[in-house]
Amino acid sequence: MNSLSSNDYEKFLRNLKERIRNAQVRAALAVNKELVLLYWQVGKDILSRQQQAGWGAKIITQLAADLKRELPDIKGFSRSNLLYMRAFAQAFPDESIVQDVLGQITWYHNISLLEKLKDAEERVWYAKQTVVHGWSRNVLVHQIESGLYRRMGGAITNFDRALPQPQSDLAQQLIKDPYHFDFLSLSQDVQERELETALVEHIRDFLLELGVGFSFVGSQYRIEVDGDDYYIDLLFYHLKLRCFVVIDLKVKEFQPEFSGKMSFYISAVDDLLRHRDDNPTIGIILCKGKKKTAAEYALRDVNKPIGVSTYQLRNSLPESLRGSLPTPEQLEMELESILQGIEASPSEDSD
Repeated sequence: MNSLSSNDYEKFLRNLKERIRNAQVRAALAVNKELVLLYWQVGKDILSRQQQAGWGAKIITQLAADLKRELPDIKGFSRSNLLYMRAFAQAFPDESIVQDVLGQITWYHNISLLEKLKDAEERVWYAKQTVVHGWSRNVLVHQIESGLYRRMGGAITNFDRALPQPQSDLAQQLIKDPYHFDFLSLSQDVQERELETALVEHIRDFLLELGVGFSFVGSQYRIEVDGDDYYIDLLFYHLKLRCFVVIDLKVKEFQPEFSGKMSFYISAVDDLLRHRDDNPTIGIILCKGKKKTAAEYALRDVNKPIGVSTYQLRNSLPESLRGSLPTPEQLEMELESILQGIEASPSEDSD
């Protein structure tokens, strides 16, 4: 130990801990994948025998009782879980989807996909997003109930003309319409500065709604042009797009002149802040409402990349959605490790 400096040892220890954790993650993910695949195979076998051999619905009840008697120490084969396995195999007949995507999320996540969604394509999309972003089950359910699948890529933009490929496609898919500001307690007649202040005060929740990759730079960000000061409502940097993102907040319906102001901001940020390795700055005009044709006309001949989207406050959301919104504590589970869902196997229920 005397021949090893304190800094060298600390570096060695950090590296060793990281390698151990990475190995644990890989092992846990492998176990989870095998468990999900086993459940799919069991469900497939039950489904096959019911369809081909004429086994009735009561076979699942009998199978659950026999497995409990023969394998008392093994959990996860209750009647309801066997029903989920059958539904899982029926919903995803292609084993490659289970191997490549669904096996990377926990069984609890997969149950939520079965319970909350009917469309197979939508289920796979949410599963892929869960893998990419590491969503906990609570966050996954929130994203489903907020209609994230339908909101992604729905903004009116000129990205296909103003940005090169593949940045244009990626930018389009990152912008939602509408954005749900359900974490704010504001009235419908809120003023722009009030809305901006509230979003900054709830910046973590705002970043969760914007999506992974947005890094907050500042609010009322000052830029100087020809000796005059101008202030950008909200300025972000997107780590995946590698560009600045300017957000201009409007508490009224979109007006064509908004695009001119945004073009000015984008040009200024490109000249004053953009690094030579950065991609072109993107602008998002976030309004209380918009008319599709007016927004399309306003952006048609603009050469700066601009998107027009809308937002909804809590009291403008449907009643059914308001009741399903998570608490701020639940939203913080965005960063929860997927391993927490892997470590516990499904428990027996009393049915």
